[in-house]
Amino acid sequence: MNFELNEDQAALAESLSRLLADRYGFEKRRALTASGAAHDEKTWAGLAELGLTALPVPEALGGFGGGARDLLPAMQAFGRSLSMEPFLASAVLAGTALRLGADEAMQTRLLPGMASGEIVSAWAHDEPAGRHAPLWVETRAERKDGGWKLDGIKSNVPAGGLARYFVVSARIAGAPADANGCALFLVDAKDAGVALREFRLVDDTAAGELVLTQAAAQPLANPEDSTRTRLAIQGTVAAGIAAVCADMSGAAQAAFDLAMDYLRTRKQFGRLIGENQALRHRASEMLVSLEMARSMAMAAAVAADDASAEDSAPDLHRAKLSVARNARNVALGAIQLHGGIGMTEEYAVGHYLRRIHVLDQMFGDADAHAARLAAALLRDLHR
Repeated sequence: MNFELNEDQAALAESLSRLLADRYGFEKRRALTASGAAHDEKTWAGLAELGLTALPVPEALGGFGGGARDLLPAMQAFGRSLSMEPFLASAVLAGTALRLGADEAMQTRLLPGMASGEIVSAWAHDEPAGRHAPLWVETRAERKDGGWKLDGIKSNVPAGGLARYFVVSARIAGAPADANGCALFLVDAKDAGVALREFRLVDDTAAGELVLTQAAAQPLANPEDSTRTRLAIQGTVAAGIAAVCADMSGAAQAAFDLAMDYLRTRKQFGRLIGENQALRHRASEMLVSLEMARSMAMAAAVAADDASAEDSAPDLHRAKLSVARNARNVALGAIQLHGGIGMTEEYAVGHYLRRIHVLDQMFGDADAHAARLAAALLRDLHR
């Protein structure tokens, strides 16, 4: 597998890194968090100017038609900078759901504005009772007064407070755990039936609980086509897994770099602590974990770009499991090498562990993916 960036990817990654270094230095990020802002509007405008928000949008609608592999270096840069921008929520998740699940008219209406960064949308799919269950949907949709009305609760909606529109999964038939019987709808955030309880996650990124009470909704396409809906949900989750794997690998890289700088500069009893053999051994173990996280993030991107392939689901399970555990090992090791300062609010390294913890919980945590992978392997054994 080739881990090298092509010329265009390298140029984009370099430009993005410069932008984020300027806008998201750790102290600037702390000030942004303290201000109560959910993100930095100038940074979002800069991302749009670079073409990042257009990267996953089809070329015919003003984008560049990029896939998960094209997004990989960008998501790694977001992880390294602890970005709070709604890129995952809007460009990756809502954008993928629209690309896979919406008809031509709906795509033409929304995707050009999302490509320019003018429209921020959010993916509202997870529900309180369906933790780590990718197709669990209790929210109900019913035809009423010539349209559709939704009732239900969506939990942990990323960047919900920034969204102009929500892409919402709702059930038109069947039980909550049924694979079929669902449809995807567009809900205006300003509709009278929409209520959002905003909160911050432990890594300071914005999320919300979306409560729908007879909320007016428009189906993205034919609501009776549950097969298309199921594939759109699965494709969106696959894109999300690839994105958070890349983000976690970027966060792990930054934590590792901080730890190595600390070993090279911190002195105790007149000598650099990096000369301690036990600490060198720990650093070597962290490097192995980091390389594993990076390689499996690339594997996740490859699998997400071919989400319909038979082996893509097991590959995504392996990747999410491996990246989450290895990135966590790196961040924990970095904190241990720093000692007590590593857990303080004023120092960046502990914030990378928080970031990895939040991303691990999205789309199923490491244990959930281990269970799914084990179930898939058992099915293969009994064929």
